[in-house]
Amino acid sequence: MKVDHVGIAVRNIEDAVKAYTSTFGGRLVHREELAEEGVTVAFVDAGGVLLELLAPTAEGGSLGRFLESRGGGLHHLAFEVADIQRALRNAERAGHLPVDRHPRRGSRGRLIAFLHPSTAGGVLIELVEPQA
Repeated sequence: MKVDHVGIAVRNIEDAVKAYTSTFGGRLVHREELAEEGVTVAFVDAGGVLLELLAPTAEGGSLGRFLESRGGGLHHLAFEVADIQRALRNAERAGHLPVDRHPRRGSRGRLIAFLHPSTAGGVLIELVEPQA
């Protein structure tokens, strides 16, 4: 098992990028807007650990609701998997509840799927399959 990244929900992407780069010394390595998800993401390399900063671009989306109910902070933990379909099946067999029954395209063009926090110790888990 390999951690791909740690997702952090933020209200303002510019402020968060500045904090994690200028203040804490990270390096911005990727940034994109996911219009269909209503979020902007920025990946910051923090000494070999990727932090995915996520900020809502529209009101009412799932990230906006998350920020309203929980505030900013840890949003999800993402694990790299070689075969996302197999990983989803294995997770379901182990009792995890999938948020996504089928993988979808996420940031960096990768296939992703989420597992519900209620079956993962309160943590939203993202499965990430690298591009072939």
